[in-house]
Amino acid sequence: MLFLLTLLVFFTFVKAEVIRVFAAADLQYALREIAELYMKKYPEDKVELIFGSSGKGYAQIKAGAPYHVFFSADMKYVESLYKEGYALKEPKPYAIGRIVVWVRRDSGLDPSQFPQVLFDKRVRKIAIANWEHAPYGRAAKEALESYGLFDKVKDRFVLGENIAQTASYITSGAAEIGFIALSLTKSPKLEKMGRYWLIPEDKHKRIVQGYTITKEGKNVDRFYQFVESSEARKVFVKYGFVLPGEKP
Repeated sequence: MLFLLTLLVFFTFVKAEVIRVFAAADLQYALREIAELYMKKYPEDKVELIFGSSGKGYAQIKAGAPYHVFFSADMKYVESLYKEGYALKEPKPYAIGRIVVWVRRDSGLDPSQFPQVLFDKRVRKIAIANWEHAPYGRAAKEALESYGLFDKVKDRFVLGENIAQTASYITSGAAEIGFIALSLTKSPKLEKMGRYWLIPEDKHKRIVQGYTITKEGKNVDRFYQFVESSEARKVFVKYGFVLPGEKP
């Protein structure tokens, strides 16, 4: 009997997988829910999530970081990893992101008055993600340029390393207004705390987001496929993402 129990424990241990995921910061709420659904369905697996800017994740994976799956907010990063031999699976899009102008409710500012609201005397600082490595920051920069405003407001920027840090600048009061991912505004905390205005898609390039399995992730196909399941897709929609092939 003891032998059978030992054997059972051994095979359970062998079967279990720890899946290390690096994901763009705009996914910090959606992907946590998806991971919880996955682990409830497959309790023998554990999903570990690390969030940051897509550019930083790309650089870390190339430098040898042991992530198994990479969710980027920009398809170009996962496509580059695949072309350069750092990924096992050809990248797939999982969502289209949207960007918003966001303010705290207690600021008295109206984000729907964009772009005039940027010149309200109460707006001293404007939060934006660093466009050098954060796709949402790049989209925000493109939107400001399309309105002819980038050079007029850039002296008041507070740069976030990623879109989550950018949001924290506004919630903390370090900036009065800023550009963040729609997905973050759908979180319980930010939904109660702030107001947003959705920037028209034609004001910036589409934020096509993609994922892949890195060369470290040889046994994570089950999680990779779960991302395309109906359960996961519902979560993406809940957080304001547009699904590939569907209209906003």
